[in-house]
Amino acid sequence: MATRATRHSNGTRRLNRVKLRDQHWAVRVFFAIGILATIGAIVTLFFTLGRRPRALWATEKTPPVDSRQFLDALSGDVGSAVQTGGTAVLLRNGDRFFPAMLEDLRAARRTIHFSVYIWEKGRMTDAFSEVMIERARAGVAVRLLLDSFGTHLPNGRIEEMEKAGVKVQKFREARLGGFTRYHRRNHRRAIVIDGRIGYTGGAAVADKWMGDARDDTEWRDDMVRVTGPLARSLQSAFAELWAGSRGEILVGDEIFPEIDDGPPRAQPLRSIALNSSPFDERHPLRLFFGLSFLAARQHLYIASSYFVPDKHTRRFVTERARAGVDVRILVPNEKTDAWPIRQATHSYLEELLSAGVRVYEYQPTMMHAKYVVVDGLWSVVGSANMDVRSKELNTENVIGILDPAFARDLAESFRADLARSKEIRLDQWRRRGPLPRFAERCAALFVEQY
Repeated sequence: MATRATRHSNGTRRLNRVKLRDQHWAVRVFFAIGILATIGAIVTLFFTLGRRPRALWATEKTPPVDSRQFLDALSGDVGSAVQTGGTAVLLRNGDRFFPAMLEDLRAARRTIHFSVYIWEKGRMTDAFSEVMIERARAGVAVRLLLDSFGTHLPNGRIEEMEKAGVKVQKFREARLGGFTRYHRRNHRRAIVIDGRIGYTGGAAVADKWMGDARDDTEWRDDMVRVTGPLARSLQSAFAELWAGSRGEILVGDEIFPEIDDGPPRAQPLRSIALNSSPFDERHPLRLFFGLSFLAARQHLYIASSYFVPDKHTRRFVTERARAGVDVRILVPNEKTDAWPIRQATHSYLEELLSAGVRVYEYQPTMMHAKYVVVDGLWSVVGSANMDVRSKELNTENVIGILDPAFARDLAESFRADLARSKEIRLDQWRRRGPLPRFAERCAALFVEQY
């Protein structure tokens, strides 16, 4: 009996060891799968493998911005037509653009379409919400597209607007089946009244945009009021995402009325609008900015609240600086709302400064403006930052405007900001200590998400 019991016990132990080995093998397989999944996520989020060309170059020298060849090339490369007519007016800081926007909204008779990235509770949210409620009750079709990540509105406020007849839609809410696209945000600024008047630029709806950049509680930013074909391009920027999010296709004269080009001008404004929804190898914003930079002959002014230039952007601006173009870049100082992005910006400064690019940090408050001026003729305005996220992940909208008068206003605004900025000098920059250099290197590891 003892022998039989011993054999049974030994057999049981061998069976348990086999089961244990099988369990260990299964654990190792699942552990390996977890490691591979983690590596795949890291590579996808933080590395550029397969997402952009090794280099960008033009087949021949890019023609100047006031030439037909430049407009034709840009139009063809980004797939957007050259338009003629309309107006564009620069509105500097909240003291100017908020009253103008609210006045136009109050005058709406048929439609209000409103899309910005940030909505935060406060005085400006109350003001805009009340106007939309009043206009909806008056029979105006009011549609509000909110980014689900950038919006921080109380549900009670949204319900109040919806009860008044405002159609409110959130863009890409966090839900099952949508997490792989959740990080691709709607960053567009597309505000359109009656299909005829539009606003775009860097601002959104929050109290920090109020004022005139007098102190660090009042952000420095711009909006541009447009009419004619430029307003229609903003209507398109809104309608495209509204259809994809809400399911409602916007049609009819109330949405796309006959364009009024305004009073005749000896030299009518010409423009190219781009509504960017990047994917895979299609990054039209990179082409739009790249050709604009390469076309500079005299000066290239860049204002960017979040300046994280990829290698193509760095090569374009340094090439222009070495060719004798006056290249100046305006970025925020330590009053930025995104410290890691500022550190990432710093990681590229020595390369830019060594090539002759001049870099300034705005001093009074957070500088949130985003625009480009080339040779006092060509301007690029809209929602896009000069970073990887705007070019490769977010939906954005920009308008390139060929108009000396508008470019002059934008260039004067840029120079006014330089007067309140501190220039970073190469010799001083090279003397910074090891701790800032370490912080810059760490921040640069995450440029794919800025």
